[in-house]
Amino acid sequence: MILTPGNTADCTVGPACVSLLDGIAELLGDKAYDSNSFRKSLRKDGIKPVIPGRSNRKKRIRHDKQAYKDRNVIERCYCRLKDFRRIATRYDKLARNYFSALCLVAAVAFWL
Repeated sequence: MILTPGNTADCTVGPACVSLLDGIAELLGDKAYDSNSFRKSLRKDGIKPVIPGRSNRKKRIRHDKQAYKDRNVIERCYCRLKDFRRIATRYDKLARNYFSALCLVAAVAFWL
């Protein structure tokens, strides 16, 4: 997990997240990750981007719709973490406190 400020675009922090993982064949992402530079960096690393294009794109981008349906697993994980009110509303002012609470909640959610 990488904790970023709320005003940081997903497509700008995407390459940093991908660089932390090895052996990725394809990346499932939502429309927030749709940028030409991010797609180019993924292809350079040998990763197939499964990211639908934004509605305001001039040229439509094709993606694997069957693989994109598996993205619901990621969304369910985030919804499970947000079942805990402290995570959903971010009571903590310091990033390290929020991150430690997030790690604790992830461990509890995995255990249950």
